[in-house]
Amino acid sequence: MKVLYLRREHAEKFNLSQFPNFHRSGSVRGMKMIYYGKDALLVRSGSYIYKVTPEVYEQVKRMSY
Repeated sequence: MKVLYLRREHAEKFNLSQFPNFHRSGSVRGMKMIYYGKDALLVRSGSYIYKVTPEVYEQVKRMSY
């Protein structure tokens, strides 16, 4: 399961706290199967993984390191 990584210092730019999230110790596969759907776009920043919109996902993807 692919999850993009975003550094904490860049996370404020996208206001990630407004999106649904779960702790990094949780199961990405399980969250996609049960809650978000298999096509969910996920971004990890710090200790949390956020389900983001396609627009935010594409912007983070362009910033990938």
